[in-house]
Amino acid sequence: MRKYLTEFLGTLFFVLTIGLVVTQGNPAAPLAIGSALMVVVYMGGHVSGGHFNPAVTLGLFLRRKLPRGDVIPYMVAQLLGAIVGAYLSFVFLDRSFAPAPAPGVGAGTVLLVEALYTCLLVLVVLNCAAREATKGNSYFGLAIGFTIVIAAYAGGPISGGAFNPAVGTGPTIINAVFGDGSFKDLWLYLVGPFAGAIVAAWCFKLQGED
Repeated sequence: MRKYLTEFLGTLFFVLTIGLVVTQGNPAAPLAIGSALMVVVYMGGHVSGGHFNPAVTLGLFLRRKLPRGDVIPYMVAQLLGAIVGAYLSFVFLDRSFAPAPAPGVGAGTVLLVEALYTCLLVLVVLNCAAREATKGNSYFGLAIGFTIVIAAYAGGPISGGAFNPAVGTGPTIINAVFGDGSFKDLWLYLVGPFAGAIVAAWCFKLQGED
């Protein structure tokens, strides 16, 4: 249970931070978001592995780094954390938010950006936090957090920058319930990141997994 609680809390604080900095239009939002992920990864990595992302959970499961019985509970905990984090952001600012593609950007481009940067994130997690050769290092959280800084700055203005099915789902639900949003773009933030995780698991195998 402590693993699932850790995944819930870490995802909650991660999504809450996203909501607060994005909704307020903070120009340093990608740096704050990546830093938040780094902090919660260091907070929970020794307990749950510090996923806070269903795509990361899928990638680790595909490479036999996570027991089958933990997959659904991890994802449920992450989704609930994302919903609560997005709701708290709405309560604090009285404004909801949700990832959305940039105007004029097609679905294919969004899917590719979301898949590529999620693939990078999952590869970083697998190589820095789940490989015997790098076991016990002190930089894994920094590497994971800065992957999201890179993704948010480079890909966020194109795709909306979720790179995480929980980040796509939780805010979308709150925005649809309390704001004027809809679920029309949600599939992009499910298909893209999960596809990226599958590719990352395959690439990790080719790299020579432990």
